[in-house]
Amino acid sequence: MTEQIHAQRVVGVRFQKLGKLYHFDSSTIPDLRVGDYAVVSTSRGRELGHVVGFVEDPGSPPEGAWKLIERRATPRELVMRKLWASKEVEAMIEARAKASELGLTSIKIVKAEFSYDGSRLVVIFTSEDEDKTDLKDLRGEMQRIYRKSRIETRHVGPRDVARYLAGMGACGLEVRCCSMFLTEFSPVSIKMAKAQGISLNPQEITGMCGRLRCCLVYEYEQYAEARKTLPKKNKRVITPLGEGRVFEVLPLKEAVIVAFEDGKRAEFLKHEIHPYEETKALEEKSQGPCDRHENGGCDCGKSGGAARQEDEK
Repeated sequence: MTEQIHAQRVVGVRFQKLGKLYHFDSSTIPDLRVGDYAVVSTSRGRELGHVVGFVEDPGSPPEGAWKLIERRATPRELVMRKLWASKEVEAMIEARAKASELGLTSIKIVKAEFSYDGSRLVVIFTSEDEDKTDLKDLRGEMQRIYRKSRIETRHVGPRDVARYLAGMGACGLEVRCCSMFLTEFSPVSIKMAKAQGISLNPQEITGMCGRLRCCLVYEYEQYAEARKTLPKKNKRVITPLGEGRVFEVLPLKEAVIVAFEDGKRAEFLKHEIHPYEETKALEEKSQGPCDRHENGGCDCGKSGGAARQEDEK
């Protein structure tokens, strides 16, 4: 199977700068290199994509076999791609104007995309009530303007809108993560913010898209793994300074801050603390009567725990 994959020379192709990665078989073009542009056939029609790398183990093909790359893009096709891309802003303005004329107030058009040869124009929009919005008239109006292009409409969510519009991130970066390097959106939950000790204030955890920030995913796994080995907040522990309760957990430092009855607080590493209940239980067991000899006839002079440890030796 591995030899077959290498013989096929499976490559990863993107049709947009931060778009999803698709796999194709490039065996018909043995000299294809990373960075080349190639023409491929997709479910939406013929597309021009950017070869971003070779894939050693792409897994099983979704439909029995990887689609073949038809050919390397010609210089003329690359020029056409730039030419049609330069017309996208104009097409977006036209689409917004027609939507306003048609009274389509429930949608917001965020972008218009031409295929590399202008054979297809996709009007990208967002709406809270997608199922109730009929865009047949809008497609008809746009078709009258762009007669040589097939008009399509595509609904996207708030995160995709933020990606298209770009802009400064809430953290201060000049470009948001979704517009800079994220190729797909991972599920984000409030649990991730809690695990990292982040304030649950909406302004602190909400991105420009109005959804939980994508960056909450970045360090969540490290925090989750670190917390498994540390006591929870308010747990009683024994430290070199005595007994106290965990006031705060510091997962990435593998440490906790312990509060004592006198009001003082101190930080301890994981190996410096011991759970109170378990430690006390072991102490009581070690001080109990000998359990090696029955009927109280013990003359070994060892307590229960010590005698048992002697047996184990």
